[in-house]
Amino acid sequence: MKSFVGTHQVVSADDYIELALGTPVELWLGVEGESAEERAARQDAARDILADNPHLVDDATRLAAEHIDAYVPELGNVLPLTRLVSRRRRTGKAVAA
Repeated sequence: MKSFVGTHQVVSADDYIELALGTPVELWLGVEGESAEERAARQDAARDILADNPHLVDDATRLAAEHIDAYVPELGNVLPLTRLVSRRRRTGKAVAA
């Protein structure tokens, strides 16, 4: 089954992210083996993009949070380790989260 967003064929999760952000993922994360000069140029381009769109970070964070909530909701069902430890001390038993 083929997936399309608009007229763009999506073949990987990175394609969805790139289409959502409007920039390639590599721009933000870099690529293995990039030189110091390539890294500086990439970071310079990223700074220019953020200067043109100061809400991009907030939009990307919101998008990531919405997808985590929709597809991995159990990540929200966690207890701080300190609460688990204090329960164990009171009861003397391990607590299942």
